[in-house]
Amino acid sequence: MRKTTLSLRTLAILGAGFTMLPQAAMAQEVADEGDMVDNADVDDTTPVIVVTAQGRAQNLADVPVAISAVSSETLENSGTSDIRELNQVAPSLLVSSTGNEANGSARIRGIGTVGDNPGLESSVAVFVDGVYRSRSGNALSELGPLERIEILRGPQGTLGGRNSSAGMISIYTAEPEFDFGGYADFTYGNFDALRIEGGVNAPLGDTVAARIDGVWFQRDGFYNDVVNDTDVNNRDRYLVRAQALFEPNDDISFRLVGDYSKKDEACCAATFVQPEVAPLARVSPGFDPFARPETGSPALASTGNPIVNVLLGLGQDPRAFTQSTYDRDIYVTQGRSYAGETEDYGVSGELNWDLGGANLTSITGYREYFNTQASDTDYTQVDILYRAPGDDAGAREFKTFTQELRLNGEAFGDRLDWLVGAYYANEKLETRDNLRFGEDYGRFVNCRLVIAVNPALLAPGADDCLGPARAFLDGTVGDPAFGPATPLILAGLDNLAMVSDVGGTGDQYNQTSENFAVFTHNIVHLTDRLDLTLGLRYTSETKDFDASFSNDNTICPTNRALVGDLLATPLAGLAGGIIALSCQGNSTAELDGVTIADSRDEDEFTGTAILSWKPVDDLMVYTSYSRGYKAGGFNLDRSALGNPVTFNVANIDPASLQFDEETVDAYEIGMKYSNRQWSLGLTAFRQEFSNFQLNTFNGSVFLVQNINGCGTDLNDLDRDASATTGACDAGDVTPGVVSEGFEFEASLSPTRNVNMTLGVTHANTRYADDLVGSDQGDPLDPALRLLPGDNLSNAPAWVGTTSFTWTPNIGGSGMKGLLFVNARMTGDYNTGSDLLYGKEQDSFVVVNGRIGLTNIADRFAIEGWVQNAFDTDYTQVAFNTPFIAPQQTYSAFLAEPRTYGVTVRAEF
Repeated sequence: MRKTTLSLRTLAILGAGFTMLPQAAMAQEVADEGDMVDNADVDDTTPVIVVTAQGRAQNLADVPVAISAVSSETLENSGTSDIRELNQVAPSLLVSSTGNEANGSARIRGIGTVGDNPGLESSVAVFVDGVYRSRSGNALSELGPLERIEILRGPQGTLGGRNSSAGMISIYTAEPEFDFGGYADFTYGNFDALRIEGGVNAPLGDTVAARIDGVWFQRDGFYNDVVNDTDVNNRDRYLVRAQALFEPNDDISFRLVGDYSKKDEACCAATFVQPEVAPLARVSPGFDPFARPETGSPALASTGNPIVNVLLGLGQDPRAFTQSTYDRDIYVTQGRSYAGETEDYGVSGELNWDLGGANLTSITGYREYFNTQASDTDYTQVDILYRAPGDDAGAREFKTFTQELRLNGEAFGDRLDWLVGAYYANEKLETRDNLRFGEDYGRFVNCRLVIAVNPALLAPGADDCLGPARAFLDGTVGDPAFGPATPLILAGLDNLAMVSDVGGTGDQYNQTSENFAVFTHNIVHLTDRLDLTLGLRYTSETKDFDASFSNDNTICPTNRALVGDLLATPLAGLAGGIIALSCQGNSTAELDGVTIADSRDEDEFTGTAILSWKPVDDLMVYTSYSRGYKAGGFNLDRSALGNPVTFNVANIDPASLQFDEETVDAYEIGMKYSNRQWSLGLTAFRQEFSNFQLNTFNGSVFLVQNINGCGTDLNDLDRDASATTGACDAGDVTPGVVSEGFEFEASLSPTRNVNMTLGVTHANTRYADDLVGSDQGDPLDPALRLLPGDNLSNAPAWVGTTSFTWTPNIGGSGMKGLLFVNARMTGDYNTGSDLLYGKEQDSFVVVNGRIGLTNIADRFAIEGWVQNAFDTDYTQVAFNTPFIAPQQTYSAFLAEPRTYGVTVRAEF
């Protein structure tokens, strides 16, 4: 705790002790005329901050919701090219990515969705120019020139197009203008980074303007693949966006946007977690990862962990286990690749029409998104699990059509500001996978079983991992180790050793989602200073699902038939281990050619009620209640069809893949103060989540479960290893996750050329003390038994951001200097969604900076910049290294190291 306090003091010094909506409140969309500016309490030189968070243009200071609005200037200074950089300017937001950038996840106030399963929608919805992006990871790409970004905190249960249970990120790109102009940026940085951006804007007559922008970016990777002599986590991407703006008169505006982006990049490598990074990454008593490691026990990546000796015996380079987590050298299988490809494109049109007594807004969008990602999926030099490059390599394809209509106006002598609307979305999702067992899989998992029988018999160099020691089991020396069943057990081990380069050959999942909603959002001016806002939304969601499987693992059914009868004998544990490892993740030829289908329907009412009061012109206080909702869906993973030991293809129940909708009840009380030189905001919040959707990797498969609480003490039965204990009466089920805390934001502009900001978020985002796995009170999955009463993963209790901007005039030519520094302090948190020991991340501070000369001869600029100036090492996510057990080792997806470079700009 002392470390966190000192970091906050450091931030306060950097921010000079004052500030506002983390750069966030700096969205300077300057309105030059109109009632909004006429009524604003500012002088003529103060920019009016305008946002559209409530479906109509409003001054930021007059919006009674928790919102940050980040200006184009702040985005440029902070080096924002995709939504990850927003971490530096919004303390309540955390954006991270894992084994594939398409899996990127955004969290607000500690709440988010782990993105590894595209069947789960994002808790934090992302919109670009009013058009919904199907998953938040789809926005981890170049964004081009931006006008502003709005970050709404808390559930968005009424407006915002698609519902989201934790918040929303709305990105607004730069529009065409009726003045001719253009620009070009050239950036060069370390890791041989080269980025070129440019664009042209032109009027095409008095009523039409057009604009085209492009970005191209290449950079070497941050990881060195020693075995394959290549780099990983590189950049090779581009974006093209073309727009047209049609304004035939003062009442009508229509904007057409088309964009295309592509990435050909290798991602995402990982290194082993060492105790120097996570002190609890050590061997646990009894090799039980759910038991807290004892002080001084061996590191998980040391030879004190038996599985490490197996990997070394099978050819793993020992440097993978002895190097620092942050050395960024990786030792993976020869010939395996992390090559990936992403295409993202679409077209949208926005119509704004002043009908006289009302304003009509129509936003229509169609988008397609395609991503594949090959991988050495076990992240070791032993060939255990892989995806070969190609169209089926963890592929996901989205085809999304959306239509939103809004009509708003005023009534009763301007006492009512009303809004009604409707929304429709049709999303087609297809995923394909070719995940296969590698050439060393059989020998490796045989060694896992030998460790369980007797570690002294271990012989990794032998195909059966026994070698001469087999004589002590088969009866050559002494009695047969397993009695009459010995021949069956040994034959099962021999079969298991032959599991090599088999598995999925093209599984395919299809999900079609139709979402229809009608909504209303109304602001009643009870007095000149007291407003009541009431919003209501009805949503109908239908999802149709089907899947087909293709698999060539014939060893699974062979071993199931061979040792299945032993499951009813004292040898059930060993026989079950043979079957489970032969059929891991339900990868079995029994599924070859099998198809399944299912559907689900949901109807939900959500909404909001806000009471706001302005005792004086510069101060607003408010209190609010809102209810949010996130749709349920299907776990697009065959492993969820059943336990591989008892799996029966004749009795598949597709309903086992379903998970329920997530709902949240949120309460806030806040205040905002704003004048010409400084402003501040303070919000206290409490959010209660029911059926919280959790996606976690247990080392073998991804689990998806709805998390709820129980109002009755379960006497720690939710914390044991049994899947049958810890049930709760349905009438006693309560919210499973609560996020509560406060947000402070401030800004100070003592002079025209100086601005300072500070933001602090304290979020206590925790699981209930007693947990169950459904709203019917079913027991919690034992893989989640560390969750009760603890904080959520990637949910630090304290986060602070600060910035300092100085743009002094230099001489009388209009040239300006630029000095910009921002910092983010993040408190301690666990990065693993199962909260296992050894996945912790200590508090850290990341500092970015930019210095340069701008407006040189009214058109040039040169800037030097640095990201992560002090080369702070930290982990995005630590995870169970696939199959590396019985004492699970952990690998980590690392954050980016220090980058720096020079940018030259020109405008005309």
